[in-house]
Amino acid sequence: MNRLGKFLFLTVVGFLLSYPVYSKVVDDFEILRQRFTADQMAPEVNVALVQELISTIKSDGTWDGINYQDVSRTGFQHGRHLSNMVEMARAYKKKGTKLKGDARLKNAINLALDYWLANDFICENWWWNQIGTPNAMVSFLLIMDKDVTPVQAEKALKIAGRAYLEASGARPSGDRIKIAGILAKASLFSRNREVFEKAIKVIEGEIKFSTERGMQYDYSFHHREDWVNNTLSYGTGYADAFAEWAANVAGTRYKFSEKALQQLTDYYLDGICKQMVYGKTTDPGVMNRDISRHGEHEVFGTATPERLLKVSDYRKAELENIVKLRKGEQAPVVEFSKFFWNTEHFAVQRQNFYTSVRMHSIRNRNMEEPYNGEGLMNHHRGDGTNYISRTGKEYNDLAPLVDFQKIPGATIVQKPEMPSENEIQKDGLTDFVGGVADGLYGAVAFDFRSPHDPLTAKKSWFFFDKFYVCLGTAIKGGSPANVVTTMNQCWLNGPVSVMESGKSRVLPKGEYMLENVIWVLHDSIGYLFPQTEKLNITNKQGTGSWYKINHQTTTSKEEVRGDVFKLWVDHGKRPQNGSYQYVVLPSVSEKDMVNFTNSNPLVVLANTAEMQAVKNTTLNISEIVFYKSGEIQITPGLKISADSPGVVMIKTEGNTVKSISVADPSRKLLRMHLSVNQKINTKGDHFKAVCDDASGITEFTIDLPQTVYAGKSVTINL
Repeated sequence: MNRLGKFLFLTVVGFLLSYPVYSKVVDDFEILRQRFTADQMAPEVNVALVQELISTIKSDGTWDGINYQDVSRTGFQHGRHLSNMVEMARAYKKKGTKLKGDARLKNAINLALDYWLANDFICENWWWNQIGTPNAMVSFLLIMDKDVTPVQAEKALKIAGRAYLEASGARPSGDRIKIAGILAKASLFSRNREVFEKAIKVIEGEIKFSTERGMQYDYSFHHREDWVNNTLSYGTGYADAFAEWAANVAGTRYKFSEKALQQLTDYYLDGICKQMVYGKTTDPGVMNRDISRHGEHEVFGTATPERLLKVSDYRKAELENIVKLRKGEQAPVVEFSKFFWNTEHFAVQRQNFYTSVRMHSIRNRNMEEPYNGEGLMNHHRGDGTNYISRTGKEYNDLAPLVDFQKIPGATIVQKPEMPSENEIQKDGLTDFVGGVADGLYGAVAFDFRSPHDPLTAKKSWFFFDKFYVCLGTAIKGGSPANVVTTMNQCWLNGPVSVMESGKSRVLPKGEYMLENVIWVLHDSIGYLFPQTEKLNITNKQGTGSWYKINHQTTTSKEEVRGDVFKLWVDHGKRPQNGSYQYVVLPSVSEKDMVNFTNSNPLVVLANTAEMQAVKNTTLNISEIVFYKSGEIQITPGLKISADSPGVVMIKTEGNTVKSISVADPSRKLLRMHLSVNQKINTKGDHFKAVCDDASGITEFTIDLPQTVYAGKSVTINL
């Protein structure tokens, strides 16, 4: 064979050998285009709505009721125009609908599209320009495909092209993964495989831990450098975007690695779902400015857990449980306590209640800024907030009626009026903020320094099985206004019963200042006061409006009315050593309250500026907050001392210590040193115990997590 013949032979052989691979690439790419188009076509077509859109569109391609001039951050109603385009496109292309291929509909689609392309609206809020508008435009293009002209496609792709990897909003966080996803979908429409492959690698690469924006090492989520908790806002968008792609690229050469799938699943189950009430609805303590949006408390969908189930068997049973919970096919069964040390958020769940504590420190700011005119009264919603949920509906759309200076769990100065919305976000002022948790039980410490007012306090929470204890002490205020601590503010649901001076009664609707109160019961949640208190209660109709807290142009200014329950203790003006203690008992009756009062298994061991501690005599669990080194008697025969501040949980059997859990809220210590007045001979990988035979005292040295895990708990079993 001559040189030319050999060359031709090798060329043909090479082509034939490579052809199956090349064909596979082409097939996978086309498969993905079809899958994402099918996703866009999946929703049902609202024929009546589309017919109305056809009949009401004007000759210039606009609709009445949309303000096309206002492109401000609080305005930009243009999203309705885009959603109308997508809805009409779906009706035009979907098989089996009476409007498929309808000429009048096609004309309306062209009018609406051409109007947008001619004006190319730019919003003052970058999100619309780089995510909202491009995403809608890509959805429209994937649906219409060849039914747009080359000129329309070119112009629409230019608009969609504002979602690109170097865009200002494509920061390593939820938005980068969304922007990469929009870019990848646009490349599917334009059949640009090179751009698609680059974008798909970015999507998979975003599943990683971060010390800046993004997924934190405790499975919370920070969208910005203020380190405010965004797990159930930007953090869910991050997970949803990845899961959508993971499910669609499954079975193709673009499928994601098992490592990425498992890490995202861990984040979803241990981060997102554990900041939801029963893994179904939003924990109001996690919410930021989204609390001022109507309808933000709906049950989350099942798309993301179902997509994760589709691509891997990892933690299959837990994902299936979440799906069943959200579909109403199963009652809550998961119980846990978890401290998100990167975010200063503590969550506890039992089968019949969910609760959380939200705090701030020098490591994170108190609250999200009121971007785009939303969340205008959120000044105190991070000040030791403690919402309690049994059904997940206690706070649904309550925000228009809320007194934002009486936030559940928080100690707040009652100012004549709230500060400006420009004064909401503040740096935290204290470092001693944290909690100890062993997975089921735990305690929280908050050396509170108000970023808004001259006010300080020592606040702590102690969580057990059927109830939890809330302690406050060293409450000191320098303002002429009263200082109050609020137990709850929620929808009024049924009667309010109180036990005062040994007698119980039901309160008619109204306002009350009561003395010698032993307990209060509302909506099956009891509030027990071991030391009788002077309390304030309201159970009456409140009024307000959404516009008071949200200045978006679409926000209703109509008055909202509803019955609200509020319970608080007043510490007076300029308190110098105010205090409180109360027990929250979810899912109880009046009979339960009487029985618990008569046989209370809880002992408040300390509630001082140096130490706060509670013992549960039924569970034999003692939880202690040491604000400084100190010693405490847990039982007649058992003392424990700490040579530094910290939070400690001790489980005992009689006088015998069975386990010790510790955490350092300050994040300053390398190890904690504890002493116990009993002989214990044991050792472990991260601690040592040295017993002095003469004194019978055992000295524990427990290594603490460092760097990205500083603040995490350590448990040693003896």
